[in-house]
Amino acid sequence: MLPLALVVDDEPDICKLLTLTLQRMDVDCHTAANLAEAKRLLTQNRYDFCLTDLRLPDGDGLQLVEHIQSGIHRELPIAVITAHGNMDTAIKALKLGAFDFVSKPVDLERLRNLAQLALRLNQDQEGDSNQSSVSKHLLLGEADNMRRLREQIAKVARSDAPVYISGESGSGKELAARAIHAQGARADKPFVPVNCGAIPNELMESEFFGHKKGSFTGAHKDKLGLLQSAQGGTLFLDEVADLPLEMQVKLLRAIQEKRIRPIGASQETPIDVRILSATHKDLGKEVSEGRFRNDLYYRINVIEISTPPLRERISDIPLLIDAIMQRIAKNSGINPPRITDKALEALQSYSFPGNVRQLENILERAFTLCERQEILCDDLFLERNEQPHKIDAAKNISVAALPQEQSQENNRFDPSQYTSLDEFLQDIEKEAIESALTKTRWNRTAAAQKLGISFRSLRYRLKKLGLET
Repeated sequence: MLPLALVVDDEPDICKLLTLTLQRMDVDCHTAANLAEAKRLLTQNRYDFCLTDLRLPDGDGLQLVEHIQSGIHRELPIAVITAHGNMDTAIKALKLGAFDFVSKPVDLERLRNLAQLALRLNQDQEGDSNQSSVSKHLLLGEADNMRRLREQIAKVARSDAPVYISGESGSGKELAARAIHAQGARADKPFVPVNCGAIPNELMESEFFGHKKGSFTGAHKDKLGLLQSAQGGTLFLDEVADLPLEMQVKLLRAIQEKRIRPIGASQETPIDVRILSATHKDLGKEVSEGRFRNDLYYRINVIEISTPPLRERISDIPLLIDAIMQRIAKNSGINPPRITDKALEALQSYSFPGNVRQLENILERAFTLCERQEILCDDLFLERNEQPHKIDAAKNISVAALPQEQSQENNRFDPSQYTSLDEFLQDIEKEAIESALTKTRWNRTAAAQKLGISFRSLRYRLKKLGLET
């Protein structure tokens, strides 16, 4: 049985063009010339896709979007045809629940891509169940705010609208983006994450849009940009607030026009990607203070969801600990150690400014420090005012393990240069291990004894810090 689409437009020529295009895709079509007729047909048939013009004799397409979203047809993907350049109306349609929009004059290739995506959403119950389990696997937690987050993700995944994910660092924004992608119509296409703050300004345009061979010094071959690499799939702009203003203008045009021009290219290239973005910063404040363009903010923040901080879902900590420890132990090839009741209580009482990412780092460190396959409170080092030299040398690597001349050398480990305690300790740890290995001529057994840790612990640290040879 062929899928069935409802096309709503009062202009016969346009209606015929749209239905012919869909019929060539093996999609049956019903047509309606006004809002009332469309509502009547919706009561009589089950449609797989709806396409409506914005302007209708007895109303507009936005009213039809609201009607579908508020009734029994809320799972029906509906796209709106808008006047060219009328981005405000297009965004309003997306906020109301439209799957997507297409501008006049209708680009038939764009229409075909849109229809294909919409039809992919109509999967059987087994497929929906599988997608839901993917989301639950990516976003562990049974707290109420995590359940709500997964429900929001399931809903926005049925749209192709841009989604802005807010939340603190380490709270799982990229995992939320991956879950949206995995449950959406683009799941079988690439998911391309990019940290906008990690790209040097001078390489920004080439990274996003690509370049042609010979377009500048060092361009020895053609290169696809991130937008082309994500073709058909999802581009996740992490830390989008870090984009320089000049790049914000170019990205906005690419998103709106769905076209890019690689550096050195003579013509534009069409793109078909869904944009998801995130930042730990207050993007509204960035706009008000002039560091982020209002028009780009308006374009990427069509739908907003928020990832809760770990301190607001303390009940999930035992579940997260179990999953993290199982993964660490599996990578190390040994059984996971037991968490004592006091250690668990300490973790549940901690504020976790670094959220789940910090919990992972704490448990990785505790895994290497614990004795007799048991993690104690002392293995966690949760005190915020903890100084590295106070760490028990028998259980961890301290500054005292460094050569005296290095530990006093112009305060080389300046805490103000680090964004977290974990980063600070990792650099000290790496320096201490390298020093011990050099002094023992890379005799690992002797180096472990010198550091006051077990050989197993040293082996794990070497692997984790990338020091294995």
